[in-house]
Amino acid sequence: MTALGFALAGVIGLSLGLLGGGGSILAVPVLVYVLGFTMKQAVPMSLAVVGTTSLFGAVSHHRDRNIRWDAAMAFGPAAIVGAFAGGKLGLAVSSRLQLVIFAVLMLAAAGSMYFGPALWGGGNPAPTRARRPLPMIAVLGLLVGAITGFVGIGGGFLYVPALVLLGGLVMKQAVGTSLVLIVLSCTAGLTSYLGRVEIPWRDTLLFTSLAVVGVLIGSRLVRRVSQTNLRRAFAVMLVIMGVLVLLKPR
Repeated sequence: MTALGFALAGVIGLSLGLLGGGGSILAVPVLVYVLGFTMKQAVPMSLAVVGTTSLFGAVSHHRDRNIRWDAAMAFGPAAIVGAFAGGKLGLAVSSRLQLVIFAVLMLAAAGSMYFGPALWGGGNPAPTRARRPLPMIAVLGLLVGAITGFVGIGGGFLYVPALVLLGGLVMKQAVGTSLVLIVLSCTAGLTSYLGRVEIPWRDTLLFTSLAVVGVLIGSRLVRRVSQTNLRRAFAVMLVIMGVLVLLKPR
């Protein structure tokens, strides 16, 4: 099971490289159900994995000028505060409750991935789309950050539509900017677990390294596969896994 679990780290990275996001939501169930870590360990481990792989993606998007730093600064501070608070809350509740909420979020992510931009109108570039008021942006950043720290997911499936609808960004900018926000919120969330949970750093480093290799491979293959079909197949898999976690939370 150990070998399978670490092999799946590469698959998670591959899906991240191919899809540009979403694949990291698989990290927690692999760490818990395949590698046998507790939920309290899996969340900070996942934050380390997701934050590191997202950093590689953010660097690539920065080179392609797909990051809107003004939008990242608008969402970022609230996301950091939310992630730190979410991590503290995650330590205070039962692992079972964390897993149930995580499963519900998997189903939400599946819907977002399956229907894609058509679900929230991000498919058409809209250069005239106005940015929404800063308080609304801050509240949403706070909420998504809290989810990140609480269950150990990046939250890209929430950040991207938020950046399109509230920040006025076009799709490619929203994807690149969301990676910056994921790095910030994962770092803040991980900080809240340090000293409170015994994190197996050697296993975390190995898992992260294999995921990064998968990201690099997936990034090279991305132009050879249908993004729509891949996202929909991945969404179906998320539904199946989300239902299984709901039926059997540890």
